Amino acid sequence: MLKFCKLHGLGNDYVLFDLIKARKPMSADFIREICRRNFGVGADGVLLVLPSMKADFRMRILNSDGSEAEMCGNGIRCAGKYVYDHKLTRKEKFTIETLAGIKTIVVSAKAGRAEAITVNMGAPILNAAEVPVKSRSRVVRDEPLRIGVWSGRITCVSMGNPHCVIFVKETFGAPVTDMGPVIEKHRIFPRHTNVEFARIVSRREINLRVWERGVGETNACGTGACATVVAAVLNGKTGRKVKVNLPGGALKISWENDNNIYMEGPAEEVFCGILTKNEE
Repeated sequence: MLKFCKLHGLGNDYVLFDLIKARKPMSADFIREICRRNFGVGADGVLLVLPSMKADFRMRILNSDGSEAEMCGNGIRCAGKYVYDHKLTRKEKFTIETLAGIKTIVVSAKAGRAEAITVNMGAPILNAAEVPVKSRSRVVRDEPLRIGVWSGRITCVSMGNPHCVIFVKETFGAPVTDMGPVIEKHRIFPRHTNVEFARIVSRREINLRVWERGVGETNACGTGACATVVAAVLNGKTGRKVKVNLPGGALKISWENDNNIYMEGPAEEVFCGILTKNEE
């Protein structure tokens, strides 16, 4: 039997396994089974909390299709809440190692439980080869992309994972589920990409829907919100402090003078349980 906790960040939900003391194998088939709604626990992905030689903790993010992501903004807030609420650390400022580097977590607590979490997401990566996206330009900013009868203008940013941001007049009618999976796997993205459809509300506010690589449309995407604010600033559409409204709720994103992106938002623990069917 295997213990787990179910958490979510603005509806972007995860099954978290605490592997600090005991390592367990996690095959792609097992991840897909656990994440399968109506048949498994149901989630957008799986979080593994592990010991680290470089930071206070280490986090792995497995998408619902079994693939591994470099970084996840909502996922790291969930991991931060778990380690704080479950007393794995007494510190309100600590670090978590990810495939996208070491991230610093600051907890705003009430009665011993994390209410809001701010994450230093690091500096955005704009170099096309590092995003990665195939382009003749060093930075892909407001460039045309045509796929069949669809055309749009894209700005590409990495927050440790790749993002393709498209500004639209309305998010409600945006072709998220139609074009999201097509753009995700387009040939110009060697490692595939997350796809953001963003509407500028004002210089301080954006509405956003995200097609998440390896998952599908999600209620929220923390790295996607960060990448969208970077794209908006690069295109002169907003200031550097922006409220990003996602279907699951809002995140506060700030691109500071130190070139780092800071993300503030909630995370919630829904329940904990025991899997009676263990990994083979």
